[in-house]
Amino acid sequence: MQLAFRRHLDSTPAAYLRRIRLERAHQELQMSDPRSETVSRIATRWGFLSHSRFTAHYRSVFGVPPSRTLHG
Repeated sequence: MQLAFRRHLDSTPAAYLRRIRLERAHQELQMSDPRSETVSRIATRWGFLSHSRFTAHYRSVFGVPPSRTLHG
């Protein structure tokens, strides 16, 4: 299975799933009201249990911390 993922998507299944979850969290951060929502709650909803790891992954993909997206 991992070989098929590598061939067709140039990714492992875990990395692919993390990317999809990051994209969905990113969309939710963009659409949320920072007065009633937090980065931690959004990250947890998308399966990221460690705030610091979520922030690191998010910053590596989107170039900014998730808090900037939420408050942007």
